[in-house]
Amino acid sequence: MTAGAKVTRRAARISGPLRRLGPAIRGARRGARRAIGAPAAALRSARRNPRRAGAVVLVVALLVVTVGGLARLRTDTGLGSFLPSGDPAARQFEELSRDFGGDPVVVLVETDEPRALLRGDRLESLVRLEGTFARLPDVATVYGPGTLLNQIAGRTQDLLAELSGRRDAERVRAEREARDAGASSAVATAEADRAAAAFDGRYATLLAQGLPAGLPTLKNPSFVDTVVFGASGGPRSQWRFVVPSERSIAVLVRPREGLDASAAAGLVDGVRAELASADLGPGTRATVSGVPAVVAALSDRTTASAPVLGGLAIAAVLACFLLVRWTRRRERLVPVATTVAAIAMTLAVYGWIGRPVSLGVVAFLSVVLGIGCYYPTYVLLGASRRTVLTVACATATSFGTLLLSPLPLVRDLGVTLSAGVLLAALVGLAAPFLTGRPDVPSESVVGAPMSTTPARSRWAMGGLAALILAAGTGWAALPAIPLRADVDQFAAGLPAVDEARHVEDVVGSSGELDVVLRGPDTMSPEALTWQRQALETAVTRQGDALRPVVSPPALLPFLGADATDAQILSALRLLPPYLTGAVLTADRATAVLSFGVRLEDLDRLAVARDDLLAALPPPPPGYETEVTGLPVVALRGSELVSADRLVANVAGIVAAGLVLAVGLKRRVDALVAVVSAVLATGTGLFLVWATGTELTPLTVSLGSLTAAVGCEFAVVLAEARRRGRSELRLAVPLVTAASVLGYAALLAADLQVVRQFGAQLAIAVVLSLLCSHLVLRVTGARPMSPEMSSAATAPTAPRSDRERSSVAGVC
Repeated sequence: MTAGAKVTRRAARISGPLRRLGPAIRGARRGARRAIGAPAAALRSARRNPRRAGAVVLVVALLVVTVGGLARLRTDTGLGSFLPSGDPAARQFEELSRDFGGDPVVVLVETDEPRALLRGDRLESLVRLEGTFARLPDVATVYGPGTLLNQIAGRTQDLLAELSGRRDAERVRAEREARDAGASSAVATAEADRAAAAFDGRYATLLAQGLPAGLPTLKNPSFVDTVVFGASGGPRSQWRFVVPSERSIAVLVRPREGLDASAAAGLVDGVRAELASADLGPGTRATVSGVPAVVAALSDRTTASAPVLGGLAIAAVLACFLLVRWTRRRERLVPVATTVAAIAMTLAVYGWIGRPVSLGVVAFLSVVLGIGCYYPTYVLLGASRRTVLTVACATATSFGTLLLSPLPLVRDLGVTLSAGVLLAALVGLAAPFLTGRPDVPSESVVGAPMSTTPARSRWAMGGLAALILAAGTGWAALPAIPLRADVDQFAAGLPAVDEARHVEDVVGSSGELDVVLRGPDTMSPEALTWQRQALETAVTRQGDALRPVVSPPALLPFLGADATDAQILSALRLLPPYLTGAVLTADRATAVLSFGVRLEDLDRLAVARDDLLAALPPPPPGYETEVTGLPVVALRGSELVSADRLVANVAGIVAAGLVLAVGLKRRVDALVAVVSAVLATGTGLFLVWATGTELTPLTVSLGSLTAAVGCEFAVVLAEARRRGRSELRLAVPLVTAASVLGYAALLAADLQVVRQFGAQLAIAVVLSLLCSHLVLRVTGARPMSPEMSSAATAPTAPRSDRERSSVAGVC
């Protein structure tokens, strides 16, 4: 090849792309000009058409209102979402939190050298750190070994000063009485010395026994060891809640009552920041945990991942609608666009009414996307508006039964799903008008007559029989499927849970169960006797599950069994108010006995709680007692959810069936829909039982979630078969594929509960399609023959044979 030919070939290689680039640039210019001129064109069109002008004004107004509401939107993923609101157990816990503060943030500090954290400069640094924690916003009180020792040392010094003052007063009194009696100065001085000696004889032995380690100061290791550690070398039982072992200490930062998620997260961040800047010496390891820390981590992770998961879900659903040639190209974005608009309007409503969005809404709002795209798809493919509106109302009603849940998290999700589905349906009904094709046929338009002979093929009958067997097993196994409703279950997969487990192993507990005594004076002799009996009963009967933390009897072990009012009052004067405030209110009307428990075994905790309630001695006349605490409230929520599991599953199916029976012209379609939902729900429960999967407060209502989809599929498929509309019949597999892809996006979540929920929803959608198809196959019309298909009503939009084959192939 000559050099000229090579140059010519190279020039052709370069000029070819350049020639193709020119039209592309010109096309982009034309598109930009159209985009820039679109508003002006819309205004000109609106001037010529007043109806269109009204539509433009309405859309702009909705856009402004929606953006304004989203700007006011707040999230609240606090602890209250996981606890049963309105239940007596929750009210008791709220009262306890008002008196003594909420469940604490636990700061665990460890070292390899025994007792090193309670020596010299480290102990002083610990005291300063605890003081810094106490000054953080939203802190009710702080309990730690540094402040505890400092308070005891100060109270002991005050006691010594008081005794010294009383000794001097005795000397002065004796000397003055002698002088008043006419004694000489020598005799008066001798009387003063005798009075001082008598005082020393009365209290010297007591002081020697009470202060065997010398001066009560933090710089005196003997004093620290005597106060904190017992004869066995380990920490005394009454101090184990702040000194779990010789190599570790714990600081409890109790927040104020009713702390929301953002404030809890700020408190945890403040604790971490102060801990990082503190100098506790070399070789120390610090862990920040506790329920507020776990909830804050769960809130942060959920809020951060929700936009990512939502974006993935939108991309997956959008790809499904774009890649499948199910309608004209410009209409394929309509289902996703209208559903996203409905989601935005739903969230805007929360913003305008000033109600924060809870964890359930933040984490699972993509469920609306998976279902909301159904309705514009149905409408564009020829479903009657009455059918679409009826199935949407049935779905919203089914979701609305989640309001029966005792947990605010589930109730908020039910309200949001119901509102989102209804808005998505209403916007979806306008889809043909948005695309310029409002020629949706009414239900009176029918295609060729269909044969009503059931097509009872062997595979359909066999498949339906297998589903009936699996569904029956699933419904029967529902009461035996394990269920968990605690915070740790929601946060599974986060590092905060691993940190909580480590703290639990070192401290011996991860929560507090409290026995509360209320009455006129909880430090009266009879009230204190009852507390001793209650403490002994708890340790004797449930010592493995209940670990004593702190209580009035534990702080006053030196009092005798028959202590008088005066002796009790004197004993309380020996303790600093800082310490008594952990177990007594200022008016002494409430006393609390705290026990450490492990949250990982709720069944064991339930046994301990029930046994303790039955075995506690009756309180003194005029007093009342209760067993409360965050673990008790969480356990109560789990019990309420578990007890309502059958109602939670059946209610959604029944509610959807009733709406369909009222809204549809053919009542038999409603019956078929209910049967399909029952089979799909039962089969899903069978898979949960067979795989050993635990239920959550969300998936325990699988019937409501499955009924919403199963009823829709059955009704739409029945209408498509009856009216002979092949496009509408293919809409169900299309939206099934879109939903599965959307829910599959939840598998990318960090939280195990979100991944599990997404997987179960995807399986529920597939089961709903399968059950609806088999039920209709056995009981309904047979599939259309080619002759009947050609005689059916023409599709709503022209479609090529290639497009038809693509829909059939993909769906």
